[in-house]
This record gives sequence, C-alpha cells and structure tokens, in this order.
Amino acid sequence: MDVREVEVENPEHLNVIVGQTHFIKTAEDLHEALVNAVPGIQFGLAFCEASGPCLVRAEGTDPALKDLAVRNALNIGAGHTFVVFVRNAYPINLLRAIREVPEVVGLFAATSNPLTVLVAETPRGRGIVGVIDGDRAKGVETEADVRERRGLLRKFGYKL
Repeated sequence: MDVREVEVENPEHLNVIVGQTHFIKTAEDLHEALVNAVPGIQFGLAFCEASGPCLVRAEGTDPALKDLAVRNALNIGAGHTFVVFVRNAYPINLLRAIREVPEVVGLFAATSNPLTVLVAETPRGRGIVGVIDGDRAKGVETEADVRERRGLLRKFGYKL
C-alpha cells in the first residue's frame, strides 16, 4: 500500500468540504441540500463513483467552482469521496444539511486553510486515510487571545 499526499488546489482560499458517501444519487442530493441551506449559495461539487464506470459526477451553481471540484476529486481519486467548493456561504451553515443527506457517511474537512488529503492506494483502489488542515499549533492562547476570539464570534453573530 502507498500513502500519497494530495494537495487540494484552492487558489482563492475558498471554503472546501471533503467527505465520504456511498451512493450515486449523492451528487443530486448534496446539490439540493446546499441550495436549500443557504439561498444564493455559489458552489461546485464533485463525487467519485466507486463501482461501475467509476466516473466523477458533478453538480453546482457556479461553473468555475464545479470545474475546481472536479479537478480535485479526480486528483484525490478515492471512491465515494465528494468535494464541495463554496462561495457566499460558510461550512458552519452547511454541515448540518450535508450530514442529513442519508447517504453521507462522514466528513474529513471543512476549511479554507491549505488542505492536504492523505490517500492510501492499493491494487483495488484509493481511500482517504486522513487530512492535514492548515498549519501546526504554535502555542496556547493568552487572555488577550481569548478576548479577541470571543469578540470575533460576537462580531460575526455566532454568539450573543
């Protein structure tokens, strides 16, 4: 078995969500979940089939984001993996809707940080074994950092 590092192409530092699912209707079901979660959302999603023709299936509201999702899904190449790139929305507003799609098995990442997907490859195929999301921790927050974090959450309206 080989383990490869696959860097997610994300030149605009968009939010990207990577997950695993189990059925061909995922592409359409995720599309419906995303447009119902955030009106006016711009996104592209791609899903890697794990049997039959093993095609990358794509949906979305933005052709450029759809192409970006397809390139990354094809590069990862792991069966039943999906990749979603989002503009005009944040993962915090989408993850519940994605998790509620019946065929979604789990999520690996939801981030705008640099993202590396660790892919294991065997003679039968590929699978995601984990992700590296952003940079390594550099220390522990100070009281000033706590105040800044709490202020930011309130500024964005996530806390009262």
